[in-house]
This record gives sequence, structure tokens and C-alpha cells, in this order.
Amino acid sequence: MSAFNDIRDYVAIPRVLSLKLSPDESRLVSVVQSLNPDGKSYGTALWAIPLPGPLSGPHTGSPDTAPYRLTRSAKGESQAVFTASGDVLFTSARADATVKDSSDETPSLWLLPRAGGEARQIATRPGGIGAVRAAGDVVVFAADVLDGEESTEEERRKARKDAGISAILYEGYPVRFWDHDLGPGRTRLFAARLGADRLEDVRDLTPDAGEALREVAFELTPDGATVVATWRIPLPGGELRSDLVAIDVATGERRTLFTETGFDFTGPLAISPDGARVACSRDRVDSLEVSAKAELWIGDLATGQGRTYAGDLFPMDLAWTPDSTAVHLVADFQGRRPLFRVPLDGETTRLTQDHAAYLAPNPAADGTTLYALRSAIDLAPAPARIDLATGEITDLPSPAPRPEVPGTLTEISATADDGATVRGWLVLPEGASADDPAPFLLWIHGGPIASWNDWQWRWQAWIMAQHGYAVLMPDPCLSTGYGQEWIDRGWGNWGPRTQADLDAIVDAALARDDIDSERIAAMGGSFGGYMANWIAGHSDRYKAIVTHASLWNLDQFVGTTDASSYWQREFGAPGAERYQLLSPHLSLDKITTPMLVIHGDKDYRVPIGEALRLWWDLQRTGVESKYLYFPDENHWILKPGNAVAWYETVLAFLAQHVLGQEWKRPDSVV
Repeated sequence: MSAFNDIRDYVAIPRVLSLKLSPDESRLVSVVQSLNPDGKSYGTALWAIPLPGPLSGPHTGSPDTAPYRLTRSAKGESQAVFTASGDVLFTSARADATVKDSSDETPSLWLLPRAGGEARQIATRPGGIGAVRAAGDVVVFAADVLDGEESTEEERRKARKDAGISAILYEGYPVRFWDHDLGPGRTRLFAARLGADRLEDVRDLTPDAGEALREVAFELTPDGATVVATWRIPLPGGELRSDLVAIDVATGERRTLFTETGFDFTGPLAISPDGARVACSRDRVDSLEVSAKAELWIGDLATGQGRTYAGDLFPMDLAWTPDSTAVHLVADFQGRRPLFRVPLDGETTRLTQDHAAYLAPNPAADGTTLYALRSAIDLAPAPARIDLATGEITDLPSPAPRPEVPGTLTEISATADDGATVRGWLVLPEGASADDPAPFLLWIHGGPIASWNDWQWRWQAWIMAQHGYAVLMPDPCLSTGYGQEWIDRGWGNWGPRTQADLDAIVDAALARDDIDSERIAAMGGSFGGYMANWIAGHSDRYKAIVTHASLWNLDQFVGTTDASSYWQREFGAPGAERYQLLSPHLSLDKITTPMLVIHGDKDYRVPIGEALRLWWDLQRTGVESKYLYFPDENHWILKPGNAVAWYETVLAFLAQHVLGQEWKRPDSVV
């Protein structure tokens, strides 16, 4: 029986989330997410993947190369950063068994010895410890800190809790991010030295940071002397700029490394092994007429001088070559996410030629081999080894075996009305043929600056294929991996231009004899939900439309999202012309297609008001519709039980309107 047949089986599949190569290159360590014993939540643990040696010879999965679990706790573990000696640093909210009445409410820093034995807690903070970096005997970590005297912070946090105070007073923007409120604490960076049992000489490197380190990306130079970090600068009108700064670990002295009007310097970040250069993303500040653009930026750590590389490739992840002469870049490209080699002098070359998507590149010290997470639309993430000389790819034993997908994956393309070629992936269920054509589902990706090129735990087309649907996953205008012009085509013209692209590739898919051109539906989340709403008001070809976490009233959305300034740059000030041209709610009177509206109340990216307004508008105008509401979910539906309810409700809704079956309310939402 396929794991995609019963959603409960699907949500129980373990998931590999990260990959780190040990200093001695004897093993990789991954954070693996799996279902907790209660079946109601997910937990994480660290797993080791032994490396058996030279490139020659297959991995047999014998006991000496089989992955094994390193940690086990109810609270789970994350981070997985190696020290120079091969010990593993990780964060966890697990209690410290060696300390009486140890609190396990906030994450602490733990060390797991390379030689084996129990992990020990080496640092705590009243507000918890976040991201961690290590070099030599230096450790730098991020922590949430209340303003005021540090020595009294724990008492002040307790007093606030005991008094029942949850209020936060803001004096600037933003106030939220993704699914949580910002404050009352603020992020700072701390430096320390690895001692025998605990971190020693812990120092606050950024006591004046204020809001500058919110959602910080940072790295530590190989000698442990300098931290390079993003630093946010408030601008008039609620805008922000992100610079890159260098902080001296010994003194805390800070200097601006990269700053430029009209650009943000952001992660991913990587510092060259010789400590001379920094690679990061330089993001263009967009406007009504200037589209979003991200480029690889490489600059000198001493002088701050730098330039862009690799043309239109948006940096997704990166790592330096061991000799510091080039960067291994991960970037979307034509429905894939290959590895590229970007030399300081010379032409960018593509390293991987398969249809996969890569993340977490880890180059070996001799420069001949690179380890990474490898996945694809039809391939769950797992570790792989790439021979950089030949391009040969070897899948390694994984802590989470890949499920076998129930169908086939093929590429599809079409010519849009303006002559541009629109491409996408087509998932076909087993048995689809001219004699038995499959019902059709258009699945529109979010972003909109994004691409269908990777395995999706949340937006899983193979579940739909298991239930008989052919699923089209297209990359219309605004998708990444097709050059800047592809983004420019849809900038400020979301609905009409994107729909024209979608119509063209849907027509091409429906022309196939193994797809039923009459039984068709459309769905999408976030920007894909916006397009689902737009299509509902501008087309009657679909039998049903599912809209998740969707934008409905653009003027309302831009003023209530967690990043209003970002969206206002593209659409203009409230009341501007683009709201009238592009807001789906203005075509409410044209909607006749049955709609399923889905939203989570903790979604701050697309606030719940969008769903409430859409639901009421559909109800008051008599459109056949249903509303699936998640009080405790954010922009994504993450809890396993809620994921079951999501898919079962979507499948029941499609079965009613696309397959012509009688409506049956799923047991998961009874």
C-alpha cells in the first residue's frame, strides 16, 4: 500500500531537514523530523550518516555505514554545528538532568562529545538560545534579550509572567513576523569560549542592537575573530534596509561591511576558508517600476569592496570551495535547483545536470567531492555525494528512506499569447491513458518569486495522484529560474499576465489524451491562492477552486500583513491604481465556481482577515462554498492531524465537484 493513499501514513514519513559534514569528514549529521509517539506533533533528533571512504565503490548500507540516531528527547534537537574537534553543538529545550528543577521552557546550548557519551548543557539564557556558529574554541550564538539590566533579566521575565502581562509596546515597524509577535525581547549576538564543561567568558557583542538583528543571518570567520551579520537599519515610512556588518569578537567593535542605497545585503552567507571574503545575496529594493532581483555578491572582508556574480541566478544556498577561489552556488534554474561553480575569475559553470534540487552544500577538504541534500518533485530529500570532476552523483544511506511515488513525472511547456515559453511539471497517476483519462488539477505555486522544483511536504502532488488526479505544476511569469525578464513580465501585473501564462499551459495539458479536459479544478496557496481567487472571477472553465492562505482584498492585505512596506512598493500607496486593477475581490460578482476557502489564524503573512472577508463575500452573494479554518496554524498547515484534515477536506471537495460524487464530510473534521 502506498504511503500516499492514507494521509495518516504520509504524515508519519520521517523528513531530513539539514546536513553538516564533520571536520574529519568521517560522517554527516542531519536534523530529522518525525512523528512523536502521541501522533499529534512532530519531534526532531540528530542522526549521523557515516561516510565509508573513497568515491569508488557503492554504499551497501552495511551496519558500519548505516545512519544511526545521536539524540533522543521529548523536546527535540536542532542546529547541529560541529566544533573543531568534532563535537556537536545543538540547541534543545530538554531539561538538564544534572541540575535540580532545571527549566525546559526555552532552548539551551548542548554539546555532544565526538567520542560518545551523554550530551551536556553548556549554556543557557533566560530568553533562550537560537542560531549558533563555532570556529576554533570560539562560539557565537543569538539570543532573545529584554532591554535593561542583564543581571535582572530572569527575574523581570518571571515577574512579567507572574503578573499576567502579555502586552508589548511598539515604537517602530514591524511588529510581527510570519506567525509570532516581535518582542518584548530583541535579538543580540553573544561570544564565548569553549571550556571543559561550559561556555566561558560569555560576552554580549551587540548591546546596542535594538531591532537591528531581527531574523539575523550571521557567520563566524574560520579564525573565530570576526562575526559577519545582517544589520537592519530603520528608514522613514516604516521601511528597512539590511546592511552587512563585521563585528570584532574580542572588542565588540562593529563596522559596516556592505551597504548600498537601493539594495539589501542578506543571507545566505558564507565566509571563505582563508577568511578574506564574504559571499551573500544582494537584493534589489523593488518599486512600482523596478522588479525584485537577487544576486550573488562577493566582497572583501578587509576593504568592503565587492561585486555581483552569476547573472540572473537567485542565491538559495552557497558554500566556498576549500581553496577560496570559487563559490558553490545553489539556485533555481528551469524547474530544477542545480549546483553551480562560480569562480572569482572566470565563467559560472553548472555542476549537476539531473532534474534535482540541491541544498546544504558541504565541500570536502580536498576539493574533489561535495555532499548535499538532494531532492526533486518526485524525490524526497536525502544526502548525496557529488564527484566534482565527473559530475557523478551517489545517493547515500539516509535516516529517512524515500517513499516510492505513485505515478510518473514529465515536463510540459506551451507558448503564451506574447510568444514566451511557459514550462512546468506534470504529475500523472498510474493508469492514466486515452482509455481512462485522469481528472485534472492545476496547482499554482506561492511566492510569487518562487518555482516548482523541489519535493514538497506541504503541497504534495503525489497524494492527489494517488487519488487519481493529474496535477499540473507550472512556472508562470514571476517564477525564478528563467532569467530576470521572466519576473519583469509579471511585475505589477499579477492577475492578467499570470492567468494568460496559466491558460496557455493548461490548454497544452488538456490537449493530452490521458487527461480528461472536462473534469478539471484549480488550487493554490498564498500567491497561488491569490491566483485561485483571480481565476474564480475571470474564468468559468474549472469545476472547483481551492484557495489556501489567499489574498483577496489587496488594499486590506497590504495594510495588515507582517511586511506591509515590501508589498506597498510594488502596488503603491493605499488607493493606488494597481489595487483597482489587480484585487480579486472586485470581480466577486463574476464568481460562479464552487470554492473551498482554507486559512490559519496564526498566519501573519496573509492575515486571517483575507479569509474572513472572502468567506463572507461568497456567502452573501450565494456562491457555493466551504470554509476550512485552523485556529492554531500559520501560513502553512504543520500539525500532522491538521494536515490530515486539510487533505481529506480538499479531496472530498474535489470528489464532489470534479468527480461528481455525493458530498461526504471527512471524519477528521466531524
